[in-house]
Amino acid sequence: MRLVLFLFGLMVFVGCKQPTASQTKIVTQEEMEALLQNKGVQLVDVRTPEEYSEGFIPGAINIDFLSPTFLEDIESLDKEKPIIVYCQSGGRSGKCSKKLEEAGFKKIYDLQGGYSKWKYKGPDAETK
Repeated sequence: MRLVLFLFGLMVFVGCKQPTASQTKIVTQEEMEALLQNKGVQLVDVRTPEEYSEGFIPGAINIDFLSPTFLEDIESLDKEKPIIVYCQSGGRSGKCSKKLEEAGFKKIYDLQGGYSKWKYKGPDAETK
């Protein structure tokens, strides 16, 4: 009987636990451009160096999400300043955002559609 009561109590406790809210906000190209007007916003391209060399959003620094030193590399960034991340289409930057949250970053923005969508919407702004 005690075991049943214990298990019931455990289920109630676990079931009532609130999920933690994500600190990442998905932003459009327009929202990203507005955010970049603020001083101190960090823009990070998380694609490979090869992808980055083929074109990037002006002002972005390249920190390869697939690099074995990724977690060490992000330590060079300021956790208190807003950070915008992007990859080619949004998959890696979504995973990167979770890693940034775990590392203690406070304001994380993920560019919707990544570099592909940005390039499509603003090809004149492409930098090589």
